[in-house]
Amino acid sequence: MTEITSNNDTDKNLIDFATMQAILTSEDVKSHASELHGVLTGLVCAGFEFEDQGYVAMLHDLFNEGDGFPTAVKKALKQMYSELWSSILDDSYSFNLLLPDDDDSIAERGHALSVWVQGFNLGFGLQQKDSPVVSDEVKEVLTDFGEIANLSDDMEEDEDTEQAYFEIGEYVRISALLCFSELATPPNNESNNEDKKIIH
Repeated sequence: MTEITSNNDTDKNLIDFATMQAILTSEDVKSHASELHGVLTGLVCAGFEFEDQGYVAMLHDLFNEGDGFPTAVKKALKQMYSELWSSILDDSYSFNLLLPDDDDSIAERGHALSVWVQGFNLGFGLQQKDSPVVSDEVKEVLTDFGEIANLSDDMEEDEDTEQAYFEIGEYVRISALLCFSELATPPNNESNNEDKKIIH
């Protein structure tokens, strides 16, 4: 499964929020990059398999009225999906939410965080709909995410808000990893992680 780890060598080419949003905007796809990343993360953390390419069709249905995405968007989503797996399997916990940079306004970043969480719950729910048996910890995470998704976009530009944003973002990141560790389906063979350590 070298495909998963192939992006580790080219950190400079990792897709970031601004790049993804620019691709969506230029292709006239009315979606938020953070929400798309949240949906993919929710799917993966709820047990969606790496080898399953069905996520593209799911995203068409959710965000593009069932129509296929333009090629540039599809390519970016595939890169995002691959990088998501690479970071979430990384022993050094390099997984991060796809959010605007710190130099964007707190209102923009707060909105992005709330739509990321909405996306996560949506993706998680789609994957878990046929087997909704989860632990109390995961249920608590989903409840908390439901509250975070309703965060007000009306935020003050001050240090307290910045601190709260950082703390909530970190809680969301760690909680997603908790869901992943409990429910995820690691890529096909069990020796994959061992192989990864030896090769890299």
